[in-house]
Amino acid sequence: MTADPMQRQGLEAFRQEVRGWIAANLTDDLRDAAARATSVFVDKPHAMAWQAILHRHGWAAPHWPREYGGTGWDETQRHIFDSELAAAGAPSLSPMGLRMVAPCIMRFGTPEQKAHYLPRILSGEDFWCQGYSEPQAGSDLASLSLRAERDSEDYVLNGSKIWTTHAHFANRMFCLVRTSRDGRPQQGITFLLLDMALPGIEVRPILTLSGDHDFNQVFFDNVRVPQSGRLGEEDQGWGVAKYLLEFERSAAYAAGLTAALDRLLASAAARDFGEGGTLLDDPAIRRRFARLYTDVHAIHAAEQRMMAAIARGRSPGPASSMLKVQGTEAQQRIQELAVDIAGPYAAPHQFAARAAGSNLPFVGPEDDLTASARYFNGRAASIYGGSNEIQRNIMAKLMLGL
Repeated sequence: MTADPMQRQGLEAFRQEVRGWIAANLTDDLRDAAARATSVFVDKPHAMAWQAILHRHGWAAPHWPREYGGTGWDETQRHIFDSELAAAGAPSLSPMGLRMVAPCIMRFGTPEQKAHYLPRILSGEDFWCQGYSEPQAGSDLASLSLRAERDSEDYVLNGSKIWTTHAHFANRMFCLVRTSRDGRPQQGITFLLLDMALPGIEVRPILTLSGDHDFNQVFFDNVRVPQSGRLGEEDQGWGVAKYLLEFERSAAYAAGLTAALDRLLASAAARDFGEGGTLLDDPAIRRRFARLYTDVHAIHAAEQRMMAAIARGRSPGPASSMLKVQGTEAQQRIQELAVDIAGPYAAPHQFAARAAGSNLPFVGPEDDLTASARYFNGRAASIYGGSNEIQRNIMAKLMLGL
């Protein structure tokens, strides 16, 4: 991690401090909630309870600048922190506020917006959802059509958003709207911050293949949003949106992937392969683990370079697209391996019966309970945040000049 012995000693002391604090503050119910989560999101009550604990210690947003409530840690310390959280099985926090809209508010917000929103994001008082995709505007986000017409001091919104994660929990939304159709499609988009309790907003659930309710469609019927909720200039929201997407796509993957692989390796080592051996005696299984660990080490190195650039005040740029592709596809390969290792215990009906409140006991290792649901949910990882095909186009254009 560093060649300087004194630095290594300091980082090891930091790791022990973090590990000890997590051990003292991460409760069993929070750890169990994270273990049972079948998507990238833990349910809101547990996620917010953990955020409150972190916030009281000043560790809710280690990637924020210190002036806004961050820790001032460098990229190596942040990686240690993420690794220890993942290894301990801590719940993930919702990224919509802390990792996505907050950096945009820091860069594009007025002093009043920064003073109002950032403390509420940090404390968890505001829980955000993302109003980007529409029924006819997914990866082609510039084709969005949710109308926002000026009326006195308000924008009046009509239309809908879809695949809106946790809209049924959120009290705030950051939203892209169409304020003009002049010029190129990207030139008529505006970025709004709005209250989900405004009259005219309706949230309808979308259930996933695994039976989870993370997604929603949100309808807007003459919803009046004050112009004070606009982030940046009118018709210039595309720049804000692209800046936010860089942070969405540059989520840290390596720590969570490593922890998932370590748990899966332990599970494989405990399973009989016949004649006194374990699944790790299967050469095909060993090769898959070897490839995955190699992939995750490469992702970690790329994350370190990107975080160093961010710490110097640079945006992630096309590197975020690369990490999004590599991180989500490694995640999917880990989930596929988990299903293969679980074998018949990963049968979807096992999870469905538990989710439906069946009194029948789960037959098999407890770790297998969520294997199929995570596999199904994981199919979406290479689609949301801009499909991986779109990310490859971005890399081809900005990194290869094609």
